[in-house]
Amino acid sequence: KVDTGVPEVPVPADDTPEVLNKALSGLSSRCWKNLKVRGATISIFYRNQLILYVISDLFLWLCARQVLIVQIKCFHEIITIGYSVYHSYHLPWFRTLSWYFLLCVNYFFYGETVTDYFFTLVQREEPLRILSKYHRFISFALYLTGFCMFVLSLVKKHYRLQFYMFGWTHVTLLIVVTQSHLIIHNLFEGMIWFIVPISCVICNDIMAYMFGFFFGRTPLIKLSPKKTWEGFIGGFFATVVFGILLSYVMAGYRYFVCPVEFSNDSNSFTVDCEPSELFQLQDYTLPTVLESITGWTTVKLYPFQIHSIALSAFASIMGPFGGFFASGFKRAFKIKDFANTIPGHGGIMDRFDCQYLMATFVNVYIASFIRGPNPTKVIQQLLALRPDQQLYIYNSLKTHLTERGLLTTLEEAAA
Repeated sequence: KVDTGVPEVPVPADDTPEVLNKALSGLSSRCWKNLKVRGATISIFYRNQLILYVISDLFLWLCARQVLIVQIKCFHEIITIGYSVYHSYHLPWFRTLSWYFLLCVNYFFYGETVTDYFFTLVQREEPLRILSKYHRFISFALYLTGFCMFVLSLVKKHYRLQFYMFGWTHVTLLIVVTQSHLIIHNLFEGMIWFIVPISCVICNDIMAYMFGFFFGRTPLIKLSPKKTWEGFIGGFFATVVFGILLSYVMAGYRYFVCPVEFSNDSNSFTVDCEPSELFQLQDYTLPTVLESITGWTTVKLYPFQIHSIALSAFASIMGPFGGFFASGFKRAFKIKDFANTIPGHGGIMDRFDCQYLMATFVNVYIASFIRGPNPTKVIQQLLALRPDQQLYIYNSLKTHLTERGLLTTLEEAAA
């Protein structure tokens, strides 16, 4: 078959369970049927999350596992679309190489994460220490193997299509794997940085749909004809309020606000710390306008609640552009959904298109406005140095503190 460069993607069939179809057969409106299906699947989702919370000792690692499962499923959905175009040319190794590159990229990112967050554990275990030392070289060697396999798979008269699919795989890795890796980073910074952003995106999706369903009149964007300004604005205000309330509830629990650390004493991973100022109640003076309305001069809030407004605003204003991007992608290939995994919603990627964009924002937000130098990590790295290097740093630090007059002050205080 000659390479025409024109993608042809088969339209997936409706895989809504027969039980739901029978239960909703009496509804005259397709919109009401879709609303009921979405409501049912959302209820099942939150029930599962509640079960995870009940077994909270495993909640963190179950969330990390879910992120990996979602990543693999999203990658599969996008690659399947590419394969629908590619398989008819009977060219070798496309899916094999795609999954191989997925394995390589995950090995690189998760190796970097383990070394960064669990440095003590890595240095204590000899196999992990060796893998950590040569991690980037091993990762590059694995990728280079896949690159050579791709070059060897090139077939005459189909070069353009093969390079097109090579780019397809790498863009998919960039969109899905890289950003899901950032979700893991957010999770390890404290579960509140994982749960609040994800919940805000879900809340905005639900409330924008509800406001648009009942009050929508004005189209928002041509890429998504069903999106309305009424839904967009209603979803924004509802999400900001939801984010503030959820943040207030979660900020009071150490389990949600403490980062994940490896404890040498207990020889296990722990989520326990002294909460930072970000998660301690403080008094805030209300603006004159709000004071005249409420009659209050001050309110007690967690500083994180102020940050939650930024997270909620991004989830409501910029998050939907992830959905618009996905809509444009689906229109380009004339498909309604990425898959039929979730009844009423489509594929996993249909539900996580906004989540990936949100995860990137949260990671950048933490790095820019929240995270500071971590003394624990610095000490861990110092302890891994040779004795002569430790003495050099000790003398340099002592000289620096003496010049600033801090060391003398501390010695006098100790005396």
